[in-house]
Amino acid sequence: MDRNGPKHKMCRRVGAPLCGRPNCPSNKRPYPPGQHGRGRKRISEYQTRLLEKQKLRHIYGVNEKQMRRYYERANQSRAVTGEEMIRQLETRLDTVCLRLGLALTTSQARQLVSHGHVAIDGRRNDVPSAQVKPGQTITLSPKARNFIFVREALEVTPEPPVYLYRNKEEVSGVLSRHPERDEIPLPVTLDERLIVEFYS
Repeated sequence: MDRNGPKHKMCRRVGAPLCGRPNCPSNKRPYPPGQHGRGRKRISEYQTRLLEKQKLRHIYGVNEKQMRRYYERANQSRAVTGEEMIRQLETRLDTVCLRLGLALTTSQARQLVSHGHVAIDGRRNDVPSAQVKPGQTITLSPKARNFIFVREALEVTPEPPVYLYRNKEEVSGVLSRHPERDEIPLPVTLDERLIVEFYS
């Protein structure tokens, strides 16, 4: 996945703000970019499944290899495959930082982690895809607590989802339990069964 490419190309393609930002261009132009964007033909079943998969990949900012790994891991678990796949993506360290309001975008959250500013239970972790387990505490380094975008994110983001607890004063948070599928605040509607069909 080209993380440095056009940020809203995929949003335009699916006609929905996958980035979760209110100023996303797809809100004004909910059709694919390019001169033939408005006149798209009917899409096949394969394309429908592919698009759902691309939507999920884009929301969490993962590449195809990672995505397949999440599917395979979820498929081996006893839980419902599609729900388990989203649950794993939702408990990635960078996603938890985003949900806690420590960053405004997935890329900011990923940068915080990869630059070594985030700790799980007091131990520094610079792997954005690290899985956060229930009961674990996420904290930021003293330096990161004063980053302008972190302060701004804490001010403007709503309360985190019910499975997370946030302490604004200490700029920290706890994953209290695994999220249920209907509690996960995805920016667009998504049918994960189509993604499972795509991979199976």
